[in-house]
Amino acid sequence: MTILIDRDQGIPSPALVPAEGDLARDHGGADLNIGLINNMPDPALKATERQFMKLLQAAAGQRRIRFHCFSLPSVKRSPEAKWHVESEYSELTELGRHKFDGLIVTGAEPVAPELDQEPYWRDLTELVDWAKVNTRSTIWSCLAAHAAVLHLDRIERRRLPAKCHGIFDCDTVTNDLLTRAAPAPFKVSHSRLNEIAESDLDAAGYQVLTRSAKAGVDIFVRQYASRFVFFQGHPEYDALSLQREYLRDVGRYLARERDDYPHLPVSYFDAATEEKLVRFEKQARHQRHPALSNELPALNLRADIAAGSAAAVLFRNWLQYLGAEADAPALAR
Repeated sequence: MTILIDRDQGIPSPALVPAEGDLARDHGGADLNIGLINNMPDPALKATERQFMKLLQAAAGQRRIRFHCFSLPSVKRSPEAKWHVESEYSELTELGRHKFDGLIVTGAEPVAPELDQEPYWRDLTELVDWAKVNTRSTIWSCLAAHAAVLHLDRIERRRLPAKCHGIFDCDTVTNDLLTRAAPAPFKVSHSRLNEIAESDLDAAGYQVLTRSAKAGVDIFVRQYASRFVFFQGHPEYDALSLQREYLRDVGRYLARERDDYPHLPVSYFDAATEEKLVRFEKQARHQRHPALSNELPALNLRADIAAGSAAAVLFRNWLQYLGAEADAPALAR
């Protein structure tokens, strides 16, 4: 699937492609080819497409983006999600036939005890090696970031005592073009069971750009022929992403698909909603049954979450970095 993302183009569906007549307008600068390797779990598959498309559209300004969707074929899918990928996405073998300016690689839901035992491990590590020399910059998100540093430098992730889940204030700790003009502090969604220790990153030569006092390292980078950018968080998440994950985990608990009841996302629901959800948890522990999900209270978010504003700045800076090199050949002619 290849989509031309234009500033004025609506994105109601990832399958919509603008008419050829729209391609002739002047958009100030060379088009950027951006690939998304979407490995997110089935319930988040389509939402992730939309989130990244809307984020890139908001960040692109006058520049046009040709957006290509892929997924690792070794990621296990339900029949419905598999049909969506096979009908709407390009095959991974097509990746080498395009010249990509930037690549975004998402994580996948873990199914094995160790990352290098995941069924998609070989595909993912081959992608890491390919991206090092075939992109100007690649973003590795959440589990994909953990897998990439394990492959590159044998940095092992560490299991957290409890899931890091919520919206966290992050501070810039290194001046870098990626974080230029970012709010101070800025808010980022995190949702993970593991972390990469900053001391391990420092020892291996990575540069930490942002960190959270509560969530740890947020963004870090390393320069190869391509500039690798690693996110432990999810700056692309929309306002309801964490709510959907929380309700999914509550449903899994009620269906006895998980043993522990999920913690509330940090700094996410308003105080009244948190009180209602604490009462619901007590009820769920005594009346554990899938039908109880129908009694979940109405959910309201905090008014100050504003996670998306920082993401727009980060991705605008990333596209400007990609665009500066993309425009250089044209300026030299």
